[in-house]
Amino acid sequence: MADSNPFAAATASPRPRLEQVKELESRVLLRTYDRIPLLAVEGKGPWLYDAEGRRYLDFLAGIAVNALGYAHPRITRVLREQGRRLLHLSNLYYHDYQGQLAERLARLAGMERAFFANSGAEAVEAAIKIARLHGRAIAPEKIELVALENSFHGRTCGALSITGQAKYREPYQPLLPGVRLAPFNDAEGLRAVVSDRTCAIFIESIQGEGGVYPAEPDFLQLAAELTRRHRALLVIDEIQCGLGRTGQWFAYQAAGIEPDLVTAAKPIAAGFPLSCLLARGPAAELFHPGMHGTTFGGGPLACRLALEFLDIVEQDGLLENVRAMGALLREGLENIVRRNAMASAVRGQGLILALQLDRPARPVVDQARQMGLLLNATHESVVRLLPPYIIEPRHVRLALKTLSRALRTVQREQKQLP
Repeated sequence: MADSNPFAAATASPRPRLEQVKELESRVLLRTYDRIPLLAVEGKGPWLYDAEGRRYLDFLAGIAVNALGYAHPRITRVLREQGRRLLHLSNLYYHDYQGQLAERLARLAGMERAFFANSGAEAVEAAIKIARLHGRAIAPEKIELVALENSFHGRTCGALSITGQAKYREPYQPLLPGVRLAPFNDAEGLRAVVSDRTCAIFIESIQGEGGVYPAEPDFLQLAAELTRRHRALLVIDEIQCGLGRTGQWFAYQAAGIEPDLVTAAKPIAAGFPLSCLLARGPAAELFHPGMHGTTFGGGPLACRLALEFLDIVEQDGLLENVRAMGALLREGLENIVRRNAMASAVRGQGLILALQLDRPARPVVDQARQMGLLLNATHESVVRLLPPYIIEPRHVRLALKTLSRALRTVQREQKQLP
């Protein structure tokens, strides 16, 4: 393993240890991350390796980004080939791949046009701007944005304005005016805040950071009905749950609705930064040259990687695999709930799943990491699982066995505390 370590090969001196890296970062980086003590150096398939040569089964996948795992041979081939040709091109010019990708994504989502950016938050910002353009074209006062409690749409000021969690919003107040929050999956609560002043309703098909809570089909259908009634736009956020993670291309498709705008990002370019906003109908015609743009979004490397990602998912039957492995993983998690009093519920679809605990989840996640399994603690008491689409039954069985051991260990240690 050491011979193939790219971190070691890149340095003439002995490779830095974790403490050296931590000390350097503590001096030179803004304090934005509470990092996990793991110095990653390479990955292969669903496995991540650290500087000590330890391997971890990665069931977080870069927070839903590495859907094909690490070092997928077709992705590395595209990186080599396109790296020799053209990495970046200003959006002042054409290249071969942006139009192809827009057409492909629009077809998969039932949309018409696309805008490409770098991150999910940027796609949300573009959606907010289109929503305001749409509303103001109807009436000057039609500028209200309706979002949902417990939601998360990103960390830019516009995206924070429609994020329904006070811990993210409050440090940066005042944010955008004209935002109204409704309870999630609450029909009467949604009806109460939507009016003729509403220009758009923003909904995550599955609230990922908020604890993996799926939107009920009836709730999505009501939102679609209300936007039609009040001449507003329906914006579906699938930044984390879209592009195959639920076992279909987009989670909202199961509800039979037709959004006006859809945001997607995480796995789209197999680990390279890329996001998109998809639009249909009048919402697809509101931007004109000069009204919005991006320097890096939709470059030739990113778009070619995204096209390869879509090909791999289709040609390797990965949507079917997501459904099969998701069912197997969910069955195992439900068995854990039946056997362990710490765990109370399982939520999610496909390979975006959550195990609800009766206490903080971070100790369980830390213990699982020490045992060789990477998970995520979110919403305080939730273990979130976002494995790559390529996992096999043996990976699921190992993850479940390790998670069960981690739960028992934490339970035993906490009982012994004074």
